[in-house]
Amino acid sequence: MQRYLIFFQYIGTKYSGVVKAPPHQLNKTGVQNHIEEAIQRLKPINPVSLSVSSRTDAGVHALSNSAHFDLQRRNDKPPFTEEVVIDALNFNLGTEQIRLTHAHRVPDDFHARFRAQSRSYTYRIALGITHHTLLPLTDHNQCWSLPNTELDVEAMREAAALLVGTHDFSSFRAVNSDILFKNPVKKLDVLSIQRGSSFGQAHFHREIPFWELTFTSRSFLYKQVRRMTGALVAVGRRLLSVSQMKELLEARDTLAYPQGLVAPAHGLFLTKVHYRESDLQLSRQPSCTDNSKD
Repeated sequence: MQRYLIFFQYIGTKYSGVVKAPPHQLNKTGVQNHIEEAIQRLKPINPVSLSVSSRTDAGVHALSNSAHFDLQRRNDKPPFTEEVVIDALNFNLGTEQIRLTHAHRVPDDFHARFRAQSRSYTYRIALGITHHTLLPLTDHNQCWSLPNTELDVEAMREAAALLVGTHDFSSFRAVNSDILFKNPVKKLDVLSIQRGSSFGQAHFHREIPFWELTFTSRSFLYKQVRRMTGALVAVGRRLLSVSQMKELLEARDTLAYPQGLVAPAHGLFLTKVHYRESDLQLSRQPSCTDNSKD
């Protein structure tokens, strides 16, 4: 039995989220469904189960999510190399908008979720977009399009500074989410607001201002990033003041969050899951270098 840590990307538009879709949700699949099917086609003798490090919702994208799984080959064959795992699973994923980027063979007690040291998300915003045809196709469903031609970015940065550090983020978690089970006190290590760019700007007919909000923490509450983004954009649009943002944080009450402010899912990207290098070390063992799928 060999445990693998994989890193993978996906465009989340058509998926119900990264984790498996519940059986009662017909015609919906999560990214996990497709990766597990790809692993199953390698014909392991053990049950296939993918443990994802970072949950993302329907419509949210990832440039680097991670997960671990175990794989035991038939007839005591040696483990696949990391390169074979990447190539074989990408082949098996076919035309799905999911791709493995790299893999590690890790110790059998490694856990993708609990060994993660931090996670980073980036939220992309495009300004001056009154109709979706004003966006390059490469950015469609991959940013939040606002009709505003400008935001008060300095006020947004002032409000963002209030959120950095260790706080009770109850006001920024979704209503009816794991309130009884998850500690709302989190440490937000980074919240930066910087100029961004369009994926297809160089070949488009007009200049579009893009902004990127980047968040880094060991973990986040359910919908915390989208709710923080929505509140910061409200500050930028002068719908909330910096002092009101402070009051919202200090309220520590999910019901204090104003209705209609949550940023849409399609502008959000999970960009990095960080691990200690020492956690990824594994003494080299004999491994299979062929690409057979038996």
